[in-house]
Amino acid sequence: MSTMDIRFALKRQYHAGLAMLRECVEKATDDVWLGGGHPRNFWRIAYHAVFFTHLYLGQTVEDYTAWEKHRDGVTDLWANQNPPVVAAYTQSEIISYIELVDRMIDETVDHLDLERENTGIPWYKDMGKLEHQILNIRHLQTHVGQLSELLMANGIDSDYWISKR
Repeated sequence: MSTMDIRFALKRQYHAGLAMLRECVEKATDDVWLGGGHPRNFWRIAYHAVFFTHLYLGQTVEDYTAWEKHRDGVTDLWANQNPPVVAAYTQSEIISYIELVDRMIDETVDHLDLERENTGIPWYKDMGKLEHQILNIRHLQTHVGQLSELLMANGIDSDYWISKR
């Protein structure tokens, strides 16, 4: 398989995963959006998913430029790392962030050194850049599944499965 084929596949799967995340965000009612116990509120899980997709998409952690509305203290899903937040991100804010990251996918993936022997992310060791991109897509999909289950538990069903974009 050529590097071009791998890049094509990565781009399609990133676009599909972000489209599925967007659908979950769009379908959440206000009570679902704000619901869930700290620190795993629906909105925070959605933000976590798009934030780490964005962060890990680059060649190195130094390549990351924070979203203009980024707030420290809301990225992780463990109570001891994130204090409760007074104001949640809105659905439209998270959709805007998803759209921003989605627009970055093609150009960013085209310029990644997929043969690099390390991730460029200090806390991910012992894997190369290509494997880290696959891990990033798996991470995104884990949280899409989590959000989809929360929607279904609240009687909100969707046609959320998108195989490629």
